[in-house]
Amino acid sequence: MSVDKNMFRGRTKQAETVDFHSGKPAPWKSDERVDRYVATHCCYCGVQCGMYLKVAQGKVTGVEPREDFPLNRGMLCPKGTTAYQTVNHPERLTYPLMRRGGKESPLERASWDEVLDAIVERFGGIQQQYGKDAVSVYSGSSLTNEKCYLMGKFGRVALGTRHVDYNGRLCMSSASGANERSLGLDRAANPVSDILRADCVFVIGANVGECFPIVTSYLWQARDRGCKLIVADPRQTPIARTADIFLPLRSGTDSALLNGMLHVIIKEGMLDEEFIGERTVGWQVTRALVEQYPPERVAKVCGLRPEAIIEAARTYGRAQAAMIYTARGLEHQSKGVDNGVTAVNLALATGNFGRPGAGYGTLTGQGNGQGGREVGQKATQLPGCREIENQQDREYICSIWGIDEQDLPHAGYPATLMIPAMLRKELRACLMICSNPMVSLPDQHTVEQALRGLDCFVVIDFFLSETAELADIVLPGSVWAEDEGTTTSLEGRVIKHNRAVDPPGEARVDWRIICELARRLGKGQYFQFQSPRDIFDELRLCTRGAKSDYWGITYEKIEQQNGVFWPCPSQDHPGTPRLYEQHFGFPDGRARFHPIPYMPAAEEPDEAYPLLLTTGRVVYHYLSGNQTRRTPFLKEQAPYPWVEMHEQMATRLDIGDGDWVTVRTRRGQMTVPALVVRSIRPDTLFIPYHYGHTQSVNQLTNPVLEPMMKIPEYKVCAASAVRATEKPAWAKDEDVAALVEARKRRREFPSAHAKPQLTMR
Repeated sequence: MSVDKNMFRGRTKQAETVDFHSGKPAPWKSDERVDRYVATHCCYCGVQCGMYLKVAQGKVTGVEPREDFPLNRGMLCPKGTTAYQTVNHPERLTYPLMRRGGKESPLERASWDEVLDAIVERFGGIQQQYGKDAVSVYSGSSLTNEKCYLMGKFGRVALGTRHVDYNGRLCMSSASGANERSLGLDRAANPVSDILRADCVFVIGANVGECFPIVTSYLWQARDRGCKLIVADPRQTPIARTADIFLPLRSGTDSALLNGMLHVIIKEGMLDEEFIGERTVGWQVTRALVEQYPPERVAKVCGLRPEAIIEAARTYGRAQAAMIYTARGLEHQSKGVDNGVTAVNLALATGNFGRPGAGYGTLTGQGNGQGGREVGQKATQLPGCREIENQQDREYICSIWGIDEQDLPHAGYPATLMIPAMLRKELRACLMICSNPMVSLPDQHTVEQALRGLDCFVVIDFFLSETAELADIVLPGSVWAEDEGTTTSLEGRVIKHNRAVDPPGEARVDWRIICELARRLGKGQYFQFQSPRDIFDELRLCTRGAKSDYWGITYEKIEQQNGVFWPCPSQDHPGTPRLYEQHFGFPDGRARFHPIPYMPAAEEPDEAYPLLLTTGRVVYHYLSGNQTRRTPFLKEQAPYPWVEMHEQMATRLDIGDGDWVTVRTRRGQMTVPALVVRSIRPDTLFIPYHYGHTQSVNQLTNPVLEPMMKIPEYKVCAASAVRATEKPAWAKDEDVAALVEARKRRREFPSAHAKPQLTMR
């Protein structure tokens, strides 16, 4: 790979081009001790920014952004710039751990042979006594496609269990359900670069500035050329502060707002009748339903002014090309799929699909949230988004795997239903990788009881997470810089990560651990992989002709094109950056409208719990914080959680910045410092979810599930707040003062563009 001469701006180069794959790059004068630079991608969110890892004497010592990668073009967020620090972190797990004396005994150092033999013996004994389905596999979407694929195959072929699922159940499953239900394919309709060709961008339930900082630059560039920005969120997020229209809706009322906007678009003649007639079905029933949602009614439901809803509808409906972006704010609800469908309805009704700058997309939180939900580790899925209950799909996959169709298990429990199954003793063992449910699942007390009650709980991780602390056996795995493989970004672009260094100590690359376990289970003939390339080639074959078709994608093609968008059905196919230009993903090529009536959240405020609690991410942390809370700079910026509340509510409760506040819900309570702001609804509290143990907000969140995809309702539950009578055990006053001051420096009050006082009732 050749490097642009301006790649590392501000540095004096000793050579203008460097072949990074040769292993002998010319050094930079400021990096004379760096032996080589490895082209790869960030390990965090679905943007998957391109970067170079600096390697010196066998260790990763730094990072530089790649200007040649089309999405980030020389930019990295705070997490990306510090990602390399997890590789050589002193808390890395470097040898296996095992409890030799039962559940109450400590985790002790063990050999690989000892722990692998113990897993095989215990899993085998449990399955012999209780059946194959008594063992489960709980995987993750921060793994490569190769590993995600391998986990699904391992569970179904090596263990023979039907209970295989992954932590994307907690992240992208609502979006997946909406995409499949309305569009027939589960992928963003457009590349991110299409934002630059939009006349209007509508962001609902997505804190782009903190969760996807690099995407923010595209919004800024679009605004510079006249694009209008609409933002709907209970909090005035960074991008909302300069939005043309900011709609601070009440948590859980997204579908009402979207129906109300569509009502205005119909009434004022802004429909694309030709598109509706030629490319969709189900419009008339949806139109009849939407007639019940005039702005006046919707305003009362959402806590907005009718004029703001009308203005937003006109701005979106009159645009020649408009895009909608959603994320967890809209999806983390007991009606998350319905919310996504109403967003798609709005885009379909205005003909905003299949054109530059016109489309709909879901912003992916996990690094491989897109690929992880395509390659066969979901409870109901086989590779390529094939259905595990579809006879043709089953037969095709079995022909590749070399097993009889009758030996392939059927659909099992999604991750959220594994917990109650563990409590019932229906599930007695679990192999978990790349997941931390002791932070990420709601109703933490119940989750802990379930995991502690397992007969055998095995965790593969590179840090001793809050969940790994409960395991009977902990296997030290690898971080992203220690292996190669592909991921699929939030655009649907398949990219490649490259290995920079080897795992430390006795730690092993994850896929080798899984293949060795399969061998010891007597299924090694199905897992004779010698490299990630071998796994990827089998994965490609499994997806051939399927919805998410990777058949035409190779490692070489990814490098040549800087990523390849699926579907890519043949070697000479360039990939598909923009979907739906000619047809949608259903056999008849038409998208589906669905009438979605607004339904309130499962838990509404009452006298005992008069407020709404919502949760989310902050720019300095990633998901459960297992990595970022160990990164010094990121931890310093956000060392523990806080409760964000409006100054009106704070005054009413006699609470000031930095005061300790006890937040209660029907599940429990936690005490955190207050951050008093003007950028949140007065009826709403916000607590970030990146923290563990007594700092975990998921002690409080509602475990009620969305009926189709079984995602929990993280984003809305009834709560109360009072000034605390005593501090939590972890409290340090000097840290609280620093945290409040740091957040105050980042705080920006409502701008002239947003005018929240004109849009909120």
